[in-house]
Amino acid sequence: MTRAYAGAAIVGVAESDLGLTGRSALELQAQAVHRALADAGLRLSDVDGIASVGVPRFPAIQAAEYLGIRPTWSESTFTGGSSFELLTARAAAAITAKHAETVVVVYGSNQRSARSRSLGGVLDPLQPESQFDAPYGALNPVSFYALAATRHMHEFGTKPEQLAEIAVAAREWAKLNPKAFRYGSDSLTTDDVLSSPMISTPLHQLDCCLVTDGGGAIVLTSVERAVDLKRAPVRILGHGECSTHHGFSQMPDLTSTGAVQSGRAAFRESGLTPAQIDVVQVYDSFTITALLSLEALGFCERGEGGSFVEQGRLRPGGGFAFNTTGGGLSYTHPGMFGIFLIIEAVRQLRGECGPRQIPAAETALCHGTGGILSHNSTVILGAHR
Repeated sequence: MTRAYAGAAIVGVAESDLGLTGRSALELQAQAVHRALADAGLRLSDVDGIASVGVPRFPAIQAAEYLGIRPTWSESTFTGGSSFELLTARAAAAITAKHAETVVVVYGSNQRSARSRSLGGVLDPLQPESQFDAPYGALNPVSFYALAATRHMHEFGTKPEQLAEIAVAAREWAKLNPKAFRYGSDSLTTDDVLSSPMISTPLHQLDCCLVTDGGGAIVLTSVERAVDLKRAPVRILGHGECSTHHGFSQMPDLTSTGAVQSGRAAFRESGLTPAQIDVVQVYDSFTITALLSLEALGFCERGEGGSFVEQGRLRPGGGFAFNTTGGGLSYTHPGMFGIFLIIEAVRQLRGECGPRQIPAAETALCHGTGGILSHNSTVILGAHR
């Protein structure tokens, strides 16, 4: 199969400062871009394309102005946390079609410094579907994820202890990642998660992602140019996306997400199966997000996610390399997490992750979730061997 993005490769990745930075969102974006370009061995003057999403009305235009560049290609399709998987695929397609030669995908947010969850917040009464949600005082977004978790427990017997294991595994990976917000923290136990404050039944505080500052950037260029750069290029082998609903009350099935469709498309394009993926990076805004994605992507059967994550399978040394940074639960989560999934996958495929490195990793799956389980985007990456 000839892929629309076959002529491009990822050649640079980087985070900005993370945690509590005191920086503006634009400062964090610029920091990440400069670091990613340095990682690739390229200069800002090489960039002729930019893709970005966030709070501003014109995020790519604003980021380009702040960086002092005049790109001839830009993209700002906003699907929430899944945006960066689709933006990376679309940037690669633009390079393959020769609409640009070098593109940066960038994001930054200072939510922790600003003491804000501005990408979430109250329900908008002007949205028609809110008539089914707003009168009941739902907390956006946690109450909706809690409903999905409750339904999964009802249908399949999933236990709070099984959801808690996802958070426990994330902390164990974070202890191997010096950039993680929870690096140096004590190990979590299942009891720690279940005894943390209840936020929206059945989700406890430690079932929920962090709120941090942070930014990230991904640099893509043509395959021809990539071979002369200092890092081994990483190729996009497959991509798929699916939008199922906007308002949560319109979700077709609370226990099955559009990751079923996006994952199938990505696997079909790549020619791979779930069993052939070495590293799995999945959005974990909440523990239930990760569990639903594991099922929908085919790593276990529907309804079996709870038993799949038991016995430390997701922890370091557990046999299933999952969210090796510590994820949004213990590494970082500045409003949206999707870009960090790709950054870690690229580093794993280049063999740069030190004590958390997965030996001989050659394939990686990155899966972003946007909205309230609304949009799903899956990217499969391959090492250049």
